[in-house]
Amino acid sequence: MIEKALLTIIILRIFSGSIDITAAMLMYRFNDLEKAFYINTLLALVGPVVLIITTGVALFGLAEKISVIRMVFLFSGIIFILISLKME
Repeated sequence: MIEKALLTIIILRIFSGSIDITAAMLMYRFNDLEKAFYINTLLALVGPVVLIITTGVALFGLAEKISVIRMVFLFSGIIFILISLKME
């Protein structure tokens, strides 16, 4: 039997991958650099949202198995990743 948290993460990742594939097909169909840029910009919003949600689901599922301090470090790491993506 598969855990609910794991199944949720799998479904979210399949959904996220489907969005990426759909975006690539739209870019190919439009065959326009400007439109591809806009589509890619929208994808930049989807990635971090899926990362945060899947990590939150995983931590919620592991809440009994890992310490609070470890959870704090994991979320801090995610925040640092997101901050580094914004820096150029």
